[in-house]
Amino acid sequence: MTDSYDIAVIGSGPGGYVCAIRAAQLGLSVICIDKRGSHGGTCLNVGCIPSKALLHASELFIEKSKFSSMGIEADNISLNLSSMMTYKEEGVQGNVKGIDFLFKKNKIENIYGEAQIIENNKISINLNDGDNKEIEAKNIVIATGSIPTSIPGVEITGNKIISSTEALSLSEVPNRLVVVGGGYIGLELGSVWSRLGSEVTVIEYLDRITPGMDNEVSAALQKILAKQGLSFSLNSQVVSVTETGSNVSIAVKNRENNEEENIEADYVLVSTGRKPYIENLFSDGIDIEKTENGFIKTDSHLRTNLDGIWAIGDVVEGPMLAHKAEEEGIAVAELIAGKPGHVNYDIIPSVIYTNPEVASVGMTEEQLKEKSIDYSIGKFPFMANGRAKVNNTTEGFVKILSSTDTDQILGVHIIGDQAGNMIGEAAVAMEFEATSEDLARICHAHPTLSEAIKEAALSVDGRALHM
Repeated sequence: MTDSYDIAVIGSGPGGYVCAIRAAQLGLSVICIDKRGSHGGTCLNVGCIPSKALLHASELFIEKSKFSSMGIEADNISLNLSSMMTYKEEGVQGNVKGIDFLFKKNKIENIYGEAQIIENNKISINLNDGDNKEIEAKNIVIATGSIPTSIPGVEITGNKIISSTEALSLSEVPNRLVVVGGGYIGLELGSVWSRLGSEVTVIEYLDRITPGMDNEVSAALQKILAKQGLSFSLNSQVVSVTETGSNVSIAVKNRENNEEENIEADYVLVSTGRKPYIENLFSDGIDIEKTENGFIKTDSHLRTNLDGIWAIGDVVEGPMLAHKAEEEGIAVAELIAGKPGHVNYDIIPSVIYTNPEVASVGMTEEQLKEKSIDYSIGKFPFMANGRAKVNNTTEGFVKILSSTDTDQILGVHIIGDQAGNMIGEAAVAMEFEATSEDLARICHAHPTLSEAIKEAALSVDGRALHM
């Protein structure tokens, strides 16, 4: 007899496991299928969590240069890369075990194997132990995530030409690392290895790093990272990448003057984006509709063109962010249970976990100009924030964009220490359609970095107190 469930979730990354938990909370019978053999998807295993572990550890390592100014004598600090990788892996496993616990607590059945949808309500599973199994489900939620992409003519070998997955587990600190792509992932991992001693060069096809970010913030981030030791080659096209024994050679063409140069490195990290992972997910005869860019097409409620099949996270269009996938997972579970699930795509924060961090929510100045929306700007530098001064974390600023007509907050952009934590306040304010005046009137604890948000809100009306 074939096992039957209310919901079968394919993929146990942030979108999938959260969807499964919320569905179980609502009284639905749930099974979650994952081929990795470990819960958490890319995020917990080879993405968000391990990268943040290395970012944190490498930040502590490089902070030794500030110790003496604070009266801390710390001689002979050295790097044990193997131990750092063990620390990273322990953090990963702790999070994975946390999901195991939550699945048991919520009576979610989980199974490890490769799933293939063979009918609208039926899945065939090649189990990791070699057996096969078929299950039925009234609803199937696709949450299989994404995989790294490369550029034309460049194959990610996993040896010297690597993706973010391999960059998280190098057994040596490269003398020279070339990062192809100036986006979030490349800058974070480039920062890790730069702090640990690598000479890092970032090659970006466009004339700026972090495309899509507010231009002013992007320019400030590049200056700070350059001061930290990262080199940038902008407006540059990678023509070819060739492994040459223990090294790799990168041919780069300047897009302004067409001049070419060769760069030698120990490793090349290709960080040029990700694509939906749906390989072998559908059997013949299952005609799932896709967008021009290869994402699974859904309606406003995340339903595909096939009855009973839903899709969330990186396999559908939108920012490839774990928290966006989580919100979609919750929404789908609630919709299946007959409740009004919803995701506000206009208020999804994004964070780059460099040092300092960069966080934003809402529209950029460039987007407002493109839409011909009249706006006002409030800005406050951390240099003028008391807590930032005593912490020696004065780089960066808070920038608030609000409607000139209504004063409603349209976008908030922060570059500075703990920006990722502070952006939550802005997201809450925007969710309740707050004005900059509302934010300016809220009492913030002193001394805290978040006072810079209040000051930036005051600055919209030209009345910042400490600037």
